[in-house]
Amino acid sequence: MRYSMLDLAPVPEGSDAGQAIANSVDLARAAESWGYHRFWMAEHHNMAGIASAATSVLLGHVADATSTIRVGAGGVMLPNHAPLAIAEQFGTLATIHPGRIDLGLGRAPGGDMAVARALRRSRDMTDSFPDDVVELMTYLGDPRPGAAVRALPGEGTHVPVWMLGSSLYGAQLAAHLGLPYAFASHFAPGALDQAAEVYRRYFKPSPTLDRPHFMLAVNVFAADTDDEGRYLRTSMQQAFARLRSGQPGKLPRPVEDIDAEIGPQLRAGVDEALRITAVGSPSSVRTQLDGFIEAYRPDEVILTGQIHDHEARKRSFEIAADVLGERRAAA
Repeated sequence: MRYSMLDLAPVPEGSDAGQAIANSVDLARAAESWGYHRFWMAEHHNMAGIASAATSVLLGHVADATSTIRVGAGGVMLPNHAPLAIAEQFGTLATIHPGRIDLGLGRAPGGDMAVARALRRSRDMTDSFPDDVVELMTYLGDPRPGAAVRALPGEGTHVPVWMLGSSLYGAQLAAHLGLPYAFASHFAPGALDQAAEVYRRYFKPSPTLDRPHFMLAVNVFAADTDDEGRYLRTSMQQAFARLRSGQPGKLPRPVEDIDAEIGPQLRAGVDEALRITAVGSPSSVRTQLDGFIEAYRPDEVILTGQIHDHEARKRSFEIAADVLGERRAAA
């Protein structure tokens, strides 16, 4: 089973976007050395704590700094863009870095209505999402010399397209189109069981994929001890609480008492949203990851985790790679 990484280029309190991007490049290089299969980044707008808004630009920077790891979007919010523009962007990336580029597509706005207006997105564009996905895949497919519109560069690159989602909509569309499917279980696990079952049950083989490929997203906060792992986790708990309260910002510093910081009632809701999480020492993380893998039987696991200190974040992903690498070797 492959294991991959989702990085949001977090901007910690006391730092800036330039340092966050440098940290992401450093993390991608380390992930490559630790055996991670993919390094994905996601489109978010108008958020001081995330530096990956211009996703394709940043992915090009990461791909330039690495040599073997697959680099891709997890994902691009397609309703914000013309399919041709995304085909050209990712077709260009694939032309520069052949065989290494992935394109995950989401339907969410990646921001609020003010962002949608700033991106010139109309309110009903989500209705065309399935058609836009097919159009985009056509641009990246076999060359069409007589077509009125072509992605140049882009056509013939066959950039692998993934469907992302946190509901049954994405599961159904991925199954219908025969695409690999990544579920956003790291922050919205409510429909996880049902979406995985629907995707597998209704999957139709396609030229892209002959059988389902399901990716499970898991937060990980690994450290030398359980207490240290829980301490590192408090940054993401605070960030998620602030986001839900309409006060997003840079990634907070960790705290000793999370209940004193956000209150036990809000914490309960945050922890439920983030329940697909492995936290603690290597042995604790191993037990929790084993439990998620046995419960959901993913074909691939993608790990993420917002940790304030960059070196601690690297150490967390290194521990997780050791755990999953040992599991793969044993299998």
